[in-house]
Amino acid sequence: MSEKIAFLGLGNLGSPIAESLINAGYELTVWNRTAAKADPLAKLGAKLAASPVEAITPGALVISVLSDDAAVKDTFSEEVLQKLGNGGIHISMSTISPEAARFLEKTHEKFGVGYVAAPIFARPEAVKSAVGNICLSGKAAPKERIRPVVQTFVKGVFDFGEDAGAANVVKLAGNFMIAASMEMMAEAFTMAEKNGIERQKIYEMLTSTLFAAPIFQNYGKIVARHIYEPAAFRLPLGLKDINLTLKTASDVHVPMPLADLLKNRFVAALAKGREDLDWGALALGASDDAGLS
Repeated sequence: MSEKIAFLGLGNLGSPIAESLINAGYELTVWNRTAAKADPLAKLGAKLAASPVEAITPGALVISVLSDDAAVKDTFSEEVLQKLGNGGIHISMSTISPEAARFLEKTHEKFGVGYVAAPIFARPEAVKSAVGNICLSGKAAPKERIRPVVQTFVKGVFDFGEDAGAANVVKLAGNFMIAASMEMMAEAFTMAEKNGIERQKIYEMLTSTLFAAPIFQNYGKIVARHIYEPAAFRLPLGLKDINLTLKTASDVHVPMPLADLLKNRFVAALAKGREDLDWGALALGASDDAGLS
């Protein structure tokens, strides 16, 4: 592969993406705040960097999978953008606000750096199987250059135009729908449980008939079994995404009453000390309310 890639952020999602790129033959230099998380990738041939600046190759690609708006803005300092320079492209895979994405595109342009928003719909196991889906937005030329790279680890690539914030709007909409689906299943399974029906049995029936779709099948299994560890995506990140969804909706005067309910589920879960559980643990709220927790 001709592209050299700096990869910044090796959490539960970033690590399998980086591994897929290495396995596909790309030359990676990786950085993570907790340096030890990079060790498995070093064994696969990745170069380790002590800082984001050190990871960068001028004019090359950099992929970031970071936790929130602040982390992305802090990481992509003027020093980093200056080194990446003219012809460089930042593929931003973080779930951030559309407003932050638009801000980042403008700051990147000052240094001749292309910015592509590229949030992904995939849990770690989906990345490893290359069955996830990715949304793109930004200028046409950078998107065309990075397309072969992202196709390495996803099944579908969906282009939402030149507005840098558009892909993040879609990502927030999708994450809202996933959370809403988990709440719906939690309430339905809890109602069935209190009527003497095993959660697993109603899950199996409904997800093989009326709701035979990956979100219901995969997240439904988590909700039905109340298995929220190990956490692929922790509850605080779920709350962050719902807060971003509500802010994005409020900015254009769109009421989202269900999103408000989900926010309260997340807040209640964190108040009960569940911050280390997978975000699917919002489903425990329905069990709590029914006296089953």
